[in-house]
This record gives sequence, C-alpha cells and structure tokens, in this order.
Amino acid sequence: MKQTIAGIRRGNLFSPNHIGNDTAVFSQTAEQLRRKGFVVNEYIESDLLTREIPEKVLFNMVRDRQAVRKLQQFEDEGRLVINSAYGIENCTREKMTRRLLSHGIAHPVSLFLRTDEDPVEAIQAAGFCNCWVKRGDFHAIHREDVTYVRHPDEAKDILKEFAMRGIETVVVNEHLTGDLIKFYGVAGTAFFYWFYPSNMQHSKFGLEQINGTAKGYPFAGEQLRALSNEAAEALNIRIYGGDCIVSEDGRLRLIDFNDWPSFAPCRNSAVPSIVACILDEIHAWAGSNF
Repeated sequence: MKQTIAGIRRGNLFSPNHIGNDTAVFSQTAEQLRRKGFVVNEYIESDLLTREIPEKVLFNMVRDRQAVRKLQQFEDEGRLVINSAYGIENCTREKMTRRLLSHGIAHPVSLFLRTDEDPVEAIQAAGFCNCWVKRGDFHAIHREDVTYVRHPDEAKDILKEFAMRGIETVVVNEHLTGDLIKFYGVAGTAFFYWFYPSNMQHSKFGLEQINGTAKGYPFAGEQLRALSNEAAEALNIRIYGGDCIVSEDGRLRLIDFNDWPSFAPCRNSAVPSIVACILDEIHAWAGSNF
C-alpha cells in the first residue's frame, strides 16, 4: 500500500521574481517522490487555514505567518514537517541574525532597532560607514525590505518608511566589502553548490550590484560548506540557501540564510538530494508513526 504524504507550495507573494523557479523545484520534488512510490497530495499555503490536511508527513515551502503557525501545531502533534516550521520562522531576519550570532557563526556586526527611534547615534557608535537596513520581522518580500545606506542620516528616512508600512523593527548590518557568493545546500547529503551571482546575472532585487563584479578572492570551498551546514543546524533547516561575503583575505561571513530557496542555477542536480533528505527524515521518524 502506497504511503501518502502532503506537499505544500509556496504562495506567489513569497516568491518575488522567482515564482516559476519556486514552482519548478517543488514540482520536480513531488514528481520524484511519486517515482519513489509515494502518493503526494499537493496543497497551497492558504489550504492550511481553510482545509483539513490529514497527512502525517508534509514537505513544504511555506512562508505565510499563519500557515507557518499551523505547521508548528502539526509538529507539536507529532507530525513530520520538512523543513521544520520552527526552522522557517528562525529564518526571519531578526531571529536568524540573533541565532547565528548566538551560535558564534561568522556574520556581520548587527544592530537591532525599532523603527520609531533615531538610528543615527547607534549606527555611528557601531562605526558603520555604509550599512544595510533590513526589515526585522519577516523575510524580504519587496525590494524596499532591504536597503543599502551610505550615511547614517539616510537611515532615519528609511526607518520612517518602514514604520509607515507597519514594520516595527529592523536589523542593521555593517556593509562587508568583498566577493558576494550565493550557495545552496541540503543537510545530510553531499549536495552543495555555490556561484558568483555577478558572473551569472542572477538577482532577485538587483542589490547584488552593490558589491560589484566578483574578483575571485581565494577561499576554502569546504569551509563555506561547513559554515553553511553549521548555520542550517543552528536554524533547524535541512533544505537551504543563502549568501556569503568573501573578504580579500579569504574570510567568510554569512549575510543571509533561507529555507528552501529555488535552487534555480542547480535545480536538476539538487532535487535528487532534496528527495533523499526527505526520505531520510521520513525513515528516521517513521518507526512508530507511519
């Protein structure tokens, strides 16, 4: 008898400029799981709030706050959710930053501010010349959710704009000079892929141009993989992607980390590892549950 699992697609609102890519990686994952003998019932994020979802195993690309809360309830009931909904929440900006820093994972110096306060003194005290102001409560959905600031006074207006949009907190990261790298990984598998977005015209909001064309500073690829897997463990994420800056001296620092990205440049090679990860999670969980 075939085992039935649920797959929950990401809502289009949470796939800015990557709707097709997110759809593709989800669909390929579902299809390969079917080839492995599973019945995969597909849902959309809003179904979590409007429909009965009986499956005990759910793989998902969910981002909506209420839908994430529902998945957390499922986990609390003993169901298997991949990626963990608690991990998804950990990847929202402020929680991600605090968690990475608390685990000693290389990350930019960061400030946590309210949008109703004057940021100038805090930014000056931190010694930032240039910095990034990022919404603290959630993932970046719009281009304006992540803003590059060239002078502390600019940050005042940015915080006011965030406040007008109902965003109460921001994370301010120091700007790091060096090569920008994007990476994708699947914990517990051999899969890891990185590239320079400046060399592949790969961009979500066009912000990659701030660091310019990569100069190819040498670094240890295995160190980047180890650092990324360490971050994935700290955030409780299995299927992940992110961004890293390589300084001229080869120093690596993570600047972003995401739950289940699109894997757009490497999707065909990534999906078998994503499926293997899901199967490993099911086998580890299944003993008394499935």
